[in-house]
Amino acid sequence: MSNIPLKTEQHITIENSDESVIEKLQQVTGLSRQKIKQAMQKGAVWYTRGKTTQRLRRVKKSLKPDDVVHCYYDERVLSAIPPEPELIADEGDYSIWYKPYGLRSQGSKWGDHCTINRTAEKILNPQRPCFIVHRLDRAASGLIILAHTKSKAAEFSLMFKQRKIDKRYRAIVHGEFPAIDKEKTIQTEIEGKPAISHIMTLAFDKEINKSLVQIRIETGRKHQIRRHLSESGYPIVGDRLYGIEGDDENLCLTSCYLAFKLDTEEKPKEYNLPSILLPKLY
Repeated sequence: MSNIPLKTEQHITIENSDESVIEKLQQVTGLSRQKIKQAMQKGAVWYTRGKTTQRLRRVKKSLKPDDVVHCYYDERVLSAIPPEPELIADEGDYSIWYKPYGLRSQGSKWGDHCTINRTAEKILNPQRPCFIVHRLDRAASGLIILAHTKSKAAEFSLMFKQRKIDKRYRAIVHGEFPAIDKEKTIQTEIEGKPAISHIMTLAFDKEINKSLVQIRIETGRKHQIRRHLSESGYPIVGDRLYGIEGDDENLCLTSCYLAFKLDTEEKPKEYNLPSILLPKLY
């Protein structure tokens, strides 16, 4: 018997509304009912109706003729156990979380059970839907905002777009970063778009030749902090994409501070990551 994890992709057109999704998927995949149900719960089964495609989680969901069911079954993805996030503040229609290393901000067609929003939905009491309004790399850690209504998600998304949210990060980098007690601004474009990072040294350890730096960003380009630091000659410790080959630590990049003023709230809000969760040189 093969020990290779099963991976299969199937697309089935529904012919009549009485058809059982479970039975149809069993026929084409050979999977058990239990495995198909788990795949549905973990976001690996989708359906398309007209121009709309969305995840199909409920076994008893009513489907119509010409709906197309998509199954993206990957045993390795579905067997993964997500690290658990920590609730920092529950503000009702939004919440602030600590996202640990390895937890994703966004799922894929192969599943979403290892994402911050799906994991948080199981932890929150009372339970609420969770909408992603900004992202951290899978390998990064730190503060992240989840919205619990579509209107609040839209409000936060607009604030991020308008740069009305103060975001700060800490990182450990190789080398002695030169900006001590004064921010150094890096404005190197990323993929042809403006990207602005302000970086300051908080500490330097000569013995290990590493610096603890704080980063404040004005833009949110993909891998902006990682690329700016690497291109400046100070790659982040543990960065597999832009760092030093053979550096086998976890990525030392953490979102440590968020501040914003919502139109629906009287006072500005500030959130600092507890010191025990901050990256440290010593």
